[in-house]
Amino acid sequence: MKTSNQWIEHFNENAKRERVNWSLKPSISDQEIRTILRSLQAWQLGETSDGTHLLKAAAKYAAQIDDAAYVVATLLFIREEQKHGNNLGAYLDRLGKPRIKADLGDTLFRKVRYFNTNMEIWTLAVTVVESTAQIFYQSMKDATGCQLLKQICTDILIDEAHHIEFQTERLSIIFNNKTAFLKTISHKAYYLFFFSTAFIVWMAHKKLFRAGGNTFNRYMLKMKYKYNRIMSRVTANTVLSTNSAIAQ
Repeated sequence: MKTSNQWIEHFNENAKRERVNWSLKPSISDQEIRTILRSLQAWQLGETSDGTHLLKAAAKYAAQIDDAAYVVATLLFIREEQKHGNNLGAYLDRLGKPRIKADLGDTLFRKVRYFNTNMEIWTLAVTVVESTAQIFYQSMKDATGCQLLKQICTDILIDEAHHIEFQTERLSIIFNNKTAFLKTISHKAYYLFFFSTAFIVWMAHKKLFRAGGNTFNRYMLKMKYKYNRIMSRVTANTVLSTNSAIAQ
């Protein structure tokens, strides 16, 4: 488990890596554009959040556990997400397609976030979204022959793996500081939230998922695998405390 300062170091180092060759031009067919465009636009919008409400929740939580570095790590995490939005936006620009300013799914998710200052709910929500994002971007990568878009997706997928680790570690710390009774309740709540969100994401982007080779059953099997893997880490019988993640 990394300390907050170790995560700061990771995010700073990762920011120096350029995995996308922007000298490439989009080489995507009209059919591929029709298949992926709506989902690409919606996801690009979702990646552009300024993170204000997440930072407020992180600051409140960091003050409780006396770990100011966690706020910095969260800020760098947000900037990495914004990089994804910028890259997707640059790709849309090159296609001559608009960046949308509103999407129903994004609007609903943002409204929920605006009223949440609980770090556990934030961490769980981000973990679920990052898990669906892994399948989303792999599907987009598989649904097109465009090398530029494939590189953009690969870059995001590399980042997302670390994002899930970052969030899972935090959720584990929070979870393992609960009583046995609250752990039982939380476990059931995590399951319900995880798969409810997974279903909503499928319904919103099933055309893209299918183009990437996923049936609904295959998609849900992947999400089940991700859930089991995440929860095995979160609920591990390791004695954890908030201090285990505080930078020394």
